[in-house]
Amino acid sequence: MTAAADLLAPARRVVVKIGSSLLIGPDRQPHAARFSAIAADLNALAGRGVQIVLVSSGAVALGRSRLGFGTGRLNLEQKQAAAAAGQTALMQAWDAALAPRPAAQALLTSGDLESRRRWLNARATLDTLLAAGAQPVINENDTVATDELRYGDNDRLAARVAQMCDADALILLSDVAGLFTSDPGRDPSARLLDHVPAISPEIEAMAGGAGAAGTGTGGMASKIAAARIAGSAGIGTIIAAGAQARPVLRLFEGGEATAFSPETSRQSARRAWIAGAFNPAGTLTLDAGAVEAVRKGRSLLPAGVSSVSGRFQRGEAVRLLGPDGEAVGKGVVGYASDEVARIAGLQSGQIEAALGWRRGAALVHASDLVLDPA
Repeated sequence: MTAAADLLAPARRVVVKIGSSLLIGPDRQPHAARFSAIAADLNALAGRGVQIVLVSSGAVALGRSRLGFGTGRLNLEQKQAAAAAGQTALMQAWDAALAPRPAAQALLTSGDLESRRRWLNARATLDTLLAAGAQPVINENDTVATDELRYGDNDRLAARVAQMCDADALILLSDVAGLFTSDPGRDPSARLLDHVPAISPEIEAMAGGAGAAGTGTGGMASKIAAARIAGSAGIGTIIAAGAQARPVLRLFEGGEATAFSPETSRQSARRAWIAGAFNPAGTLTLDAGAVEAVRKGRSLLPAGVSSVSGRFQRGEAVRLLGPDGEAVGKGVVGYASDEVARIAGLQSGQIEAALGWRRGAALVHASDLVLDPA
């Protein structure tokens, strides 16, 4: 087995990124065979119970052709216009290739992934789409993003999406088989690395400079940067060729690629992030049953909350206390303080009647909880 197959063996949610150079042909039209090959793999994996979040480039490349912008360098306004014109064509291509599963478009900016509240909203949408059997297709929202507030390439966007949706692995499909010890086009002795246990200066030097000729904007350096972002969140990354038959499925079955081990476990990374990144904005006091439930790894439901103090918004951290005031832990809350005050003590089925709407059953999801020692 390859290192990539070992990384993917336990995976149940994977982010797959594919760039413009693989999706758009020399005629600046969708590469129909490539769309079909990717879609067939994603549909097959969905049938196996593996959820895939797809990050797809290609809108600007398609839009510039539709608007007659030619092949020269585009200014910001032209890029934004090309993205607007190209998104419809891109999604039509994915919708046709993925049928009968529906494609569902989600356009994100760096602001969406830096704001905790918008992060939670996006994550909830992706969770709902995946549960419904749809195929999320994500791209950067180039139409509204400025040069100062954009990722600039979808490799790093994909890494942040992998963090957001709590993915088990990140796959970056490229026009090369993975990371080589040197440029295989110039050095016949260049060797493909099957496994990178840690990203060192030597590994970064192998990647060369950012950018590449052709349709796409990302090079190997941006993929290494993405692997570092994902690795810091406990997510392993795979760089592999995307122009082969069965480009995604083959990686699960031992196809060649380069696998990057994460720097830490996902649980450790998330615990450190929640425990250290926030100052609690409020306090929830739990009854004894709720304390027992969360200590067993369950989510905190409204019925288990006896009181709330402080003012906080959805997505902020709150401190959790037991009935005698003992520290239980800390978590990211799914409702604002005034909303929690109205639904505290209620059963989850009563949330909608109390608020007029319902976002979710949990006040604090189990994955957003960090517990103090008992």
